[in-house]
Amino acid sequence: MRHDTLTLVTATGEKKIDIELAASMEDQMRGLMFRTSLADTNGMLFPYAPPRELTMWMKNTYIPLDMVFIRPDGIIHRIEVRTEPLSEKVISSGGDMAAVLELAGGAAERLGLKAGDRVDYALFKKQ
Repeated sequence: MRHDTLTLVTATGEKKIDIELAASMEDQMRGLMFRTSLADTNGMLFPYAPPRELTMWMKNTYIPLDMVFIRPDGIIHRIEVRTEPLSEKVISSGGDMAAVLELAGGAAERLGLKAGDRVDYALFKKQ
């Protein structure tokens, strides 16, 4: 997987996140499965083109995650916090999204990230 950096723009300032880019179908299917840790300054970005309703799950994922659903303009639509490890429960984006950013469980809160905040990255079109 390709490594890169994106910026979270929150009410408390900008935070850099080192990401792995899950661009291929194979990378997206594996995601963060089998990982045993993830730092708050790291994550995985799953891009989707064209934007669509997304569904995720936690099968074979050992750590809780925050799933950040991002619109095509880079605005955070919603965050599913502290997802349940190893669960096959389907988690829906609640609308057409361009990407999902997976962070360590609780990282969104620790970083001050909320719905309506912005993700700066080349994938997203600023409005």
